Amino acid sequence: MENYNYNNIWKENLFRGKSCLITGGSGTICRQQAAALIKLGASVAIVGRDTPRVDSVVQDLRKIIPSSLRDESKVVGFGNCDVRSISDLQKVVDETVTALGKIDFVICGAAGNFLSDFNHTSTNAFKSVVDIDLIGSFNTVKAAYTQLIQNRGAVLFVSATLHYYGVPFQAHVGATKAGVDALSNALAVEFGPLGIRVNCVAPGPIGGTEGFERIVPDVSNFESKIPLQRVGRTSDIGNATVFLFSEAAQWITGTVLVVDGGFWQMGNFNNSDQYPKILKQKLLEKPKL
Repeated sequence: MENYNYNNIWKENLFRGKSCLITGGSGTICRQQAAALIKLGASVAIVGRDTPRVDSVVQDLRKIIPSSLRDESKVVGFGNCDVRSISDLQKVVDETVTALGKIDFVICGAAGNFLSDFNHTSTNAFKSVVDIDLIGSFNTVKAAYTQLIQNRGAVLFVSATLHYYGVPFQAHVGATKAGVDALSNALAVEFGPLGIRVNCVAPGPIGGTEGFERIVPDVSNFESKIPLQRVGRTSDIGNATVFLFSEAAQWITGTVLVVDGGFWQMGNFNNSDQYPKILKQKLLEKPKL
């Protein structure tokens, strides 16, 4: 987890008294989002499937609670939660409210990704990504909906830029994240009259994450292909998260904040070395159903 001092930019205790539920919270990016909120005074609930991993992240996050808020801010974790199950999520929401008192913010960060061309992506694999990313996001908001109404809360979906153009080996993720963006747009309009804001953050290539290592097999000279000449840091997503949950964004809803150093504007460089020769070979192999 990146050690970043958010107080250099943001007001101390900006989120004091606020609570956030984060699915996929033990992932590299989402745990940094959690860290940003915690360092600025919020309490956080980390949700994931891998209980030991969730417990480990919770222990790390508890260490960064501001000393002045040790008796006030809390970090709790809930493992063995499958976002594809609305009953699992409803249980977690109820337990979060019991532990933290309420839920003001929701981050839908549970996701699954892997490199696979169409021919080698089975129907079950495609469905699994849709179920975790898209259905899981819907279920998370559904479970927390009453809390969001009561607290005039805010929702942040973790999206991507892979559907802005055709990206080989990522059809399953691109299709799913397009759905996440569409869901966010619709909920922003529906929830607006209730005082609930809904937005997306779309990370670009973030160094040190599992997704980066899977999607960018060759990192040599990769930074030179990014307009701002460096890969992203998890704190870049942390700062974007703080902004979208803060009062500075009180009139922002239904938007996608791309945090990628301008990378998507350059087109697809990630697997250009595999296009079209290697991709064509894979597409002509025996289909995986």
